[in-house]
Amino acid sequence: MEMTKHESFLQEWGLDVTNDATPDPGTANCTEFLLAAASGKVDGAKCVLELTTPFEKTIAAIYTIGALTPCVQLYPFLAAELQMLPGLREDSHPYKKWIKLYTCDSHQELAVKTEELLEKLSVTLTGDGIDVLYNLYHQAMILEIDLFNSQPFAQPTVVPVIKGLSTAEDRLMFLSNFDLTCTVHDSSATLAEMTLGTAPKSDCSPSGSEHSPSESPLARMSLSELRNMWKDISKQYTQDYEECIESIIPPEKVEFNHSSLVQALEQVADFEKKANSRVIKSGVLRGLKLEDIIKAGKNLILQDGCIGFYQKLTQINVVVNVHMLSYCWCGDLIRSSLSSVGFDHSNVHANELIFNEERLSTGEMVLKVESPIEKLQIYNHILKNDADERNKLTVYVGDCMGDILCLIEADIGIVIGSSESLRRVGSRFGVTFAPLFAATVRKQKEVTDGGSLKWKGTRSGVLYTVSCWAEIHAFLLGW
Repeated sequence: MEMTKHESFLQEWGLDVTNDATPDPGTANCTEFLLAAASGKVDGAKCVLELTTPFEKTIAAIYTIGALTPCVQLYPFLAAELQMLPGLREDSHPYKKWIKLYTCDSHQELAVKTEELLEKLSVTLTGDGIDVLYNLYHQAMILEIDLFNSQPFAQPTVVPVIKGLSTAEDRLMFLSNFDLTCTVHDSSATLAEMTLGTAPKSDCSPSGSEHSPSESPLARMSLSELRNMWKDISKQYTQDYEECIESIIPPEKVEFNHSSLVQALEQVADFEKKANSRVIKSGVLRGLKLEDIIKAGKNLILQDGCIGFYQKLTQINVVVNVHMLSYCWCGDLIRSSLSSVGFDHSNVHANELIFNEERLSTGEMVLKVESPIEKLQIYNHILKNDADERNKLTVYVGDCMGDILCLIEADIGIVIGSSESLRRVGSRFGVTFAPLFAATVRKQKEVTDGGSLKWKGTRSGVLYTVSCWAEIHAFLLGW
């Protein structure tokens, strides 16, 4: 049925399948991959499956379903996404019937049932078999993406964005937040856990006992005292933050005004500075070893696709300047976490723990980045000090209130994640949050109608939202 439908589409578009039957490389790679999986020739398997025993036939069937599932899921997903775009609801759209085919109940149900079947069958696999299945699924999805990317375009395309930076006069300025933008957990929680690890397990020590010179200064604070102190700091921060946000939100939504937003965020600056002062005064960060911080940085769990994006960023044929702007209490933690991608240490802009001669933290900090205002000042300083006169496209990626001014200042501000306070405050001050995918389609329509490929939008009050780094990767760099 599906092939019949596709042949009817081709006829409507004036294509003769008998004359235009030579598959492009993307299509050929997909079909060859699926045929190989179905015949038992699977990369990563310990041997070629002979398909002679019931067991081998079952394993081959599971692998085949795993290779097919991305295709079965992807087409209904894309069709549903396209159906939601107003510009694609017109009766005259050439892909209307294709969209209708893959958004019908039967195809949507097929996608769900295929995934359920794969889940049910995969429980019979061993650890090695699961790895093979995972790799098949991943490879199949990449091939599907390559299939779409291999198709010829009759008009200029707005993505990937780096295609528009094609001359020697163009360059990309990429700036990002760190905590919860790049990481899964906030770095302050990581540092707190490290301090708890340095505290003595017992709440008491022998009266008059002396601490050895090599012992952490935090040994003078019991584990329970330290844990309670962190609990109080966290509770106070949350309470004060909520009160601060409530105090700056206008009673009703207003038109976007950059100056009004900056003025309101000065109160957030006061709050953040007091919170950092509380942490320093408490001494909870005393005694951390620099070598332990570096090791912890390398073990930080980063968002899926984050490192892959930064690795690809170093490989493109465009001049790129990359900077990290963060409230993190320890810039060394950031530098260590990004060491695998050759991140320029001088381009990490964060607060810095102070260490003594023994490389132990004194608990004091060099405070450089404490507020949205200071982040914006650093952002502007970076651009001002960039003496290169080439045409710059600035992209900022962030997730929280601290990023909002930089997000607005950039040509393209991308919000990752779902920070409630960022959206709440931004919306009340007239900031528009638009899904990046929908915005890209609208931009493409503008270009098709004769508009510019440029994404310049400084202080437009429009920010683009994504759920993961894969969207940012595809939008900026392609695959």
